[in-house]
Amino acid sequence: MSEMRIGPMPIGEGHPPFVIAEMSGNHNQSLERALAIVDAAAAAGAHALKLQTYTADTMTLDIDEGEFRIADPASLWAGTSLYRLYQQAHTPWEWHAPIMARAASHGMLCFSTPFDESAVDFLESLAVPAYKIASFENTDLPLIRKVAATGKPMIISTGMATVAELHEAVTAAREAGCRQLVLLKCTSTYPASPENTNLRTIPHLRELFGCEVGLSDHTMGVGASVAAVALGATVIEKHFTLSRADGGVDSTFSLEPEEMAQLVVETGRAWQALGRVSYGATVAEEKSRVFRRSLYITADLPAGTVLDESNVRAIRPGLGLPTRHLPQVLGRELKVEVKRGTPLTWELLR
Repeated sequence: MSEMRIGPMPIGEGHPPFVIAEMSGNHNQSLERALAIVDAAAAAGAHALKLQTYTADTMTLDIDEGEFRIADPASLWAGTSLYRLYQQAHTPWEWHAPIMARAASHGMLCFSTPFDESAVDFLESLAVPAYKIASFENTDLPLIRKVAATGKPMIISTGMATVAELHEAVTAAREAGCRQLVLLKCTSTYPASPENTNLRTIPHLRELFGCEVGLSDHTMGVGASVAAVALGATVIEKHFTLSRADGGVDSTFSLEPEEMAQLVVETGRAWQALGRVSYGATVAEEKSRVFRRSLYITADLPAGTVLDESNVRAIRPGLGLPTRHLPQVLGRELKVEVKRGTPLTWELLR
């Protein structure tokens, strides 16, 4: 698999995790706040900011009853209609260009999730560097083919999809022209619980589909994302807001700026810590060898003294014989006079 890039950013196991800050609807219908979110994401070290491109009319019908109304009492959005939710959450299309320009001013990438073909056409007019397919659209094969035909890198969230459905999605993407693909393990609950996250799926996704893999993380905090990197995730996506206290459709499970900065640092550390299979002292550890235990003389002794457990011990530092030789040196005589604190060597013994 050739190295993947989104814009100038390399993505793969040989590089630090690519961290995406998802704005979603956390702009709370304020362009000023949206631009502040961009600034905060850049300051926190996120590599990319992601938008969502739709309108209420491209998502659903303006009906406030039956299946068009969110009835689940456990939902963050219980009691509202799908249409009103998407009206509240959508990012006005005229905001996309200034948001992307602000991201570019920080050297940060910006791309989006299109939810229908008109959104793809619009985003192509803005020359986005990549596309994201949301979990709820990962079975929308016409949309996947439309995005793949752009030739841009694609990121597909796998939430709810069976292996068969993912096979259809990946096949459709590749047949339509996608050459650079990331699959994100995702649990499509908001927030998601650690128990339902199943991170061991990540290496399995890589094995099954031969592409880059990552995590679209809806859990609270950064622990799941750090663990995902340890399992091979090369892309991490988290929802992002200025402050959860400000409210908003996704604020409850979004990271705040200090947390996003922690995510970038800790996933980077997790990646660095992976290293390679290694035994024995590293170069950095060589100077620590001196603090191993070894055999030392523990009293002032004249020549001819027979060594026993009263005058030779295994102690730190490590300049004497290795401790495994203790049985061989007990009962041996000293050739010369030695002082307390002398490291024991073969040359001192008859």
